[in-house]
Amino acid sequence: MLLAQISDLHIKRPGALAYRRVDTAAYLERCVARLNALEPRPDAVVVTGDLADLGSLVEYETLKRLLAPLAMPVYLLVGNHDDRAALREVFDDHAYLRTGGEFVHYAVDIGPLRLVALDSLMPRQSGGHLCEARLAWLDAQLALAHGKPIVLALHHPPFVSGIGHMDRQRLDPESAERLATIVRRYPNVERVICGHVHRPIYTRFAGTIAAAVPAPAHQVALDLREGAPSAFRLEPPAFALHRYTPETGVVTHHAYVDEGEGPYPFYETDGTLID
Repeated sequence: MLLAQISDLHIKRPGALAYRRVDTAAYLERCVARLNALEPRPDAVVVTGDLADLGSLVEYETLKRLLAPLAMPVYLLVGNHDDRAALREVFDDHAYLRTGGEFVHYAVDIGPLRLVALDSLMPRQSGGHLCEARLAWLDAQLALAHGKPIVLALHHPPFVSGIGHMDRQRLDPESAERLATIVRRYPNVERVICGHVHRPIYTRFAGTIAAAVPAPAHQVALDLREGAPSAFRLEPPAFALHRYTPETGVVTHHAYVDEGEGPYPFYETDGTLID
């Protein structure tokens, strides 16, 4: 079973560039084409938030058009740039978006895996938060899984990355601690996946692994200096592939949207290593 993860699409109104420089729509078109061309093709795609840049209806309408060519189901989460009501209005055919009441959280089965999507959005704020209602919902959903392998997805990282300006807008520490307390009770949580930081990052979290994913467009600059400025780079666009088998659990790969040269063989036709 193969679950693709993309994040932080930041789709603008048609013709607009993010930060007057990044054509996020063009980048997403290339990413969608790459996902469709993968062999084996992913069973589903999860998008871990910041779908739009300003949360407007026109941005979500553009996003819907860009995602339409995907040949597999797509599951959307909200990030700090998103608007729940506008997302639900445009993606009215995505019934799972309306199962969580006030929040855009849900649980769906994707083959042998259960995807549990958690809403960490605080409107008009960059950082993330999990209130009592959301934490109680999560605890109940993990209990209902009855040991089925789970991928838990949210937008904001529940960990410190070392990139100062992003750490100041991560999931707030109290929410992260309470989230960890819940996750520790469920060893079947195979992975906690998130976005927001536009970088590939892995860390131990609550007895499992937490993983952030790079973006299909611009990446946050990797600058671990104290007081480093908030900045981005046009590094290679990428996404994650979470491969699950009962024998191995979840193994995560990061893949690039743009294919490099190759593949070239390591060995001659007679089996000897190419020198």
